[in-house]
Amino acid sequence: MSAPTQETRSEVDPDDEPESLLSIRNIEKYYPITKGVFQQHVGDVKAVDNVSMDIRRGETHGLVGESGCGKSTLLETIIGLRSPTAGEVYFRGQPMTELSPGEMRALRREIQIVFQNPDSSLNARMTVERIVSEPLRIHSNATNRQITARVLDLIHEVGLNTEHLGRFPHELSGGQKQRVAIARALATNPSLVVLDEPTSALDVSVQSQILNMLDRLKEEHDLTYIFVTHDLSVVRHIADRISVMYLGNVVERAPADELFESPRHPYTKALLSAVPVPDPDYVAPDEIVLSGDVPDPSNPPAGCRFHPRCPVATEECTDGFPEFESHGEALVRCIRVDEETKLD
Repeated sequence: MSAPTQETRSEVDPDDEPESLLSIRNIEKYYPITKGVFQQHVGDVKAVDNVSMDIRRGETHGLVGESGCGKSTLLETIIGLRSPTAGEVYFRGQPMTELSPGEMRALRREIQIVFQNPDSSLNARMTVERIVSEPLRIHSNATNRQITARVLDLIHEVGLNTEHLGRFPHELSGGQKQRVAIARALATNPSLVVLDEPTSALDVSVQSQILNMLDRLKEEHDLTYIFVTHDLSVVRHIADRISVMYLGNVVERAPADELFESPRHPYTKALLSAVPVPDPDYVAPDEIVLSGDVPDPSNPPAGCRFHPRCPVATEECTDGFPEFESHGEALVRCIRVDEETKLD
């Protein structure tokens, strides 16, 4: 059974999108707000609010947006670290909430994550060899000799040497730590690797090395990536498609080249206008400066979530949150999509 392709559908059609590895349907993740001695429920922080998408086999799907827009919360919900308030996640067409504990354990081998900060994601008391071998000891019946051979292969694949195996995380550079985290993620031969800002804590030169390595590993291991970042210059290098999030919602989704060349949502245009271009002869267009602050996710504005800061918003934008509309290969949630977004 495979998941549907329509962005607003909530039920699974067995004939739709057979190439989708992961499908997300109407996912919500709310955090209750309580008050008083009896902790009365008075509201919710809507970190993720009705998000649907398909992750195709073999693609790198970028997820971008400002800090606090819900990117990391969505990822943690997708991989089962957090339970959704509503909605469903389908992996290979199977609803993850219907999996037994044994099936969920087996699924852990197929979905792995690389966190933003390797200092906190690597156990400081374990050597590199122990860190990389741990998933194999938990999820396989391999012998010690087989595990040792596999760890050596993985270490070499991520650009480290056998001399690193006996080191602890504090004895490694930031780039080396992230290489260890990537090796650990690959240990169980996953189908899907979730990358939560894996290069944001690294120097620019090291970022390039890690991104090139991820590209190579994707081809060699037939991987699918979800790549989360706030750095649009990074996601342009690695992503096939990009989803843009704002205040817990996806507002635009498009192939990477199309999104950068012809952004349609006013928020996407504002993000791209702020990306620096390393070319001394490049004449940048006027930057789109958004007014105000990001609204409180516990009390989102009526209608389009972006309208209080949107340069082209009208009263009609407060009537309701628009559904996705197709514009070529792009999907956009905006009734003013054809309006020119100018400097505020």
